Amino acid sequence: MSDAIRPLRWWHIDELMPIEADLFGAETWTAAMFWNELANGHYYLVSLDGDGRVDGYAGLAMQEPDAWVQNIAVRRDRQRHGVGRALLEALLAEADRRGAERVLLEVAVDNVAAQRLYGTYGFEGIGIRRGYYQPSNTDALIMERER
Repeated sequence: MSDAIRPLRWWHIDELMPIEADLFGAETWTAAMFWNELANGHYYLVSLDGDGRVDGYAGLAMQEPDAWVQNIAVRRDRQRHGVGRALLEALLAEADRRGAERVLLEVAVDNVAAQRLYGTYGFEGIGIRRGYYQPSNTDALIMERER
């Protein structure tokens, strides 16, 4: 059975937290941070696998006239199965629907696989944020996609 993309709801947060911890370690967002994103009206999606379990999630925030991809995360056993691609496409469609002139994101400089994925959708590197990810002090590549 294929994945289903749905709006992220509060009841999904507990289920996505182990994915967040596994992928991001010390830089894991807290449940409160996700609650805050939803409370502030940011656009968040969840991907549900064939058994109805969360296997990915993604978020988009508008800072008019731009849209910012807040995060995209896919459970390790579901990576390279098109989940991240489907979530990204859904975020880009929403950014277009909202009239965003550009879509921007930050990605760890050592996350080459994600950078390649973003590149296939027209994102290009435009700068570096030194020490952006804490506590690892990892640099972030800022990527931009113009409309």
